[in-house]
Amino acid sequence: MYLFIISAEVLFWVFVVLGLIARYMFGLKKLGGLLLLCTPIIDILLLIAVFITVSSGMEITTATGLAACYLGITIAFGHRLIKWADVRFSHWFGKGPKPEPKYGAAHAKEERVGWLLHLLGWAIGNALLLAIIVYVDDPQRTASLEGIMRTWAIVLAIDFIVSFSYTLAPKKNKA
Repeated sequence: MYLFIISAEVLFWVFVVLGLIARYMFGLKKLGGLLLLCTPIIDILLLIAVFITVSSGMEITTATGLAACYLGITIAFGHRLIKWADVRFSHWFGKGPKPEPKYGAAHAKEERVGWLLHLLGWAIGNALLLAIIVYVDDPQRTASLEGIMRTWAIVLAIDFIVSFSYTLAPKKNKA
């Protein structure tokens, strides 16, 4: 399962980069868009792998839980990551404007939105984890998933503190 998660992450970025190369380096906007639209297929394949693992009676490991986390995060952040990469490719290869770093209130807002997306990813990932726990109905097989849920809640709380700290102490322009 670890290999499948790593492969999913690599394939996500391969499709993003190929889509952006097609769009900006070769001017093939439709092909670029099609390649970018392929990224959700990777999530579906990972979801199928998790379902096979769970329903076949195979051992449920931390990797199974990480797959659920990965799915939650890519669903929540996928569009934002593609947009981030698109802006940079547009600048580097398509004569688009240079992305400007954000400071002050704009940066604080971006951090808060990032945390809200993390919360969404956490909710999706935990819904998947909980669905697996309920479906399997065997506390011994799913103990690692509960540990992941607890750990991720702590990470989410730390991210909240960091993200919202920029509201109280905004990032300043060093120039």
